[in-house]
Amino acid sequence: MMSPIEFLTDLFNPDLAFLPKALLVAVMSSIVCGVVGCHVVLRGMAFIGDAVAHAVFPGLAVAFVLSGNLILGGTVAGVVTAVLVAVFSQNRRLREDSVIGVFFVAAFALGIVIISRAPGYAGSLQQFLFGSITGIPDEDLYVAGGAGVLVLGVVFLLHKEFVAITLDREMARAMGLRVFWLDIVLYVLVTLAVVISVQTIGNILVLALLVTPAATARLLTDRLGVMMLLAPAIGGLSALVGLYVSWSWDFPTGGTVVLVLTAAFLAAWLLAPRHGLLARRLRRGRVWPTAPADGAV
Repeated sequence: MMSPIEFLTDLFNPDLAFLPKALLVAVMSSIVCGVVGCHVVLRGMAFIGDAVAHAVFPGLAVAFVLSGNLILGGTVAGVVTAVLVAVFSQNRRLREDSVIGVFFVAAFALGIVIISRAPGYAGSLQQFLFGSITGIPDEDLYVAGGAGVLVLGVVFLLHKEFVAITLDREMARAMGLRVFWLDIVLYVLVTLAVVISVQTIGNILVLALLVTPAATARLLTDRLGVMMLLAPAIGGLSALVGLYVSWSWDFPTGGTVVLVLTAAFLAAWLLAPRHGLLARRLRRGRVWPTAPADGAV
């Protein structure tokens, strides 16, 4: 395995210009997903995050076939599908998760049909499903950066409203908040975060960037503000370590980043100072039982 110094040398090697660009995209995607993912985790929206990853696929496929912008194509498809889900969910005969299951899987199937019409179908499909971090054009890098800044800006602008809906939707309605439209905005933000990250980590694994850093941060703190700082930090650091390991060992970048994120989650689950497994057992007196008193049976 190469040393960190060798990795830094490769980062500044002009012949490996794709490597720092890959690192920038990976860290940027992790930061955006880490912030948005805090709301996804707190609201129990992991299934929606996974569904959005499926929903953007036809837009990505159409943009690819037409040689258009992938981020724009994925965003349009994700937003259209999210709006359809929000509208159809108004019929209380069906639960929201049922409507999501119908539309997002249908969108993913449509994407597979569309991409199958493109030349080099197998390679294109693999790129979308598992990511292609070393082949991102400069134009997509700039668009992803702009979209990331937009997502972070909206999240912080509507932070109080999102928290109010997370804590108590009925109380939020009583306060005059437009819950339906705020849900739409959050779906759009999740869609943008997913689209930004698809090229880094692929359509199948992108949920990990949304959920795992935020879930790890949730184990480490009880304060939402601290959680929203920890989650992108955990995601960004995991992206850096994942790229370093994948470059050293010639592993797939997306899968390696996800495994590093998972390792961080497991470490927090075991060692978190308040909510970790060891801390809970210590509080219950199971790890270091007290010695029995003299004469005790």
